[in-house]
Amino acid sequence: MEQLYILPILLFSVVIHEISHGYMALRLGDPTARDMGRLTLNPIPHIDLVGSIMVPLFSLFVAGQVFIAWAKPVPVNPMNFSNYRRDEVLVSVVGPASNIVVAFLCTISYIILVSLFTVLNTNSNVLYQIFDFLIKMFGGGIMLNIILAVFNMIPIPPLDGSHVLASILPDETADRFKSIGFFGVFIILILLRWPPFNNLFISIVQYIMVPFKMLIQIFVA
Repeated sequence: MEQLYILPILLFSVVIHEISHGYMALRLGDPTARDMGRLTLNPIPHIDLVGSIMVPLFSLFVAGQVFIAWAKPVPVNPMNFSNYRRDEVLVSVVGPASNIVVAFLCTISYIILVSLFTVLNTNSNVLYQIFDFLIKMFGGGIMLNIILAVFNMIPIPPLDGSHVLASILPDETADRFKSIGFFGVFIILILLRWPPFNNLFISIVQYIMVPFKMLIQIFVA
């Protein structure tokens, strides 16, 4: 239960991820997500009962941290793109990129809150609880968003990285590759339990974390 502070930033992060896909698609000529009301910060249209609620809660209660989570994918119609392969890549990578941006914003928020808490040095129990919750939430949000970014770039359907890989494959091969669909999730889960792949995944996350940690060390004593 102590780890519940991560849920608000998790929900916000997966919503931003999906909105980013929709906005990029709109800029490239596809209004599908906008027309279906998915370009909104209101989390309700984005919530996936399994991926946004059940899986994160199960992970928290069983393992004490969130390993995987997702929102409803925004609808995209590639037929509206002027350059299918290029635009497919742009729409795909903007989601993980948005998580890196959110990680940066979490870092700035964490630094500000820790600095304010140090200056205020309050004896108010209520104010202390608020600061403690927010500091933990934004602090956890840094690693969380980097994990989401790296996870979504795994080149296996239905993750964003699979669209990038499919864009460089011959059409027939790409179609067969995409047909894996949601079954790819089981492949991903198996890979994440395979030590060599899991170690590589963790190493990439830790490498990306370095500049964020350095930023915190500069401003937080």
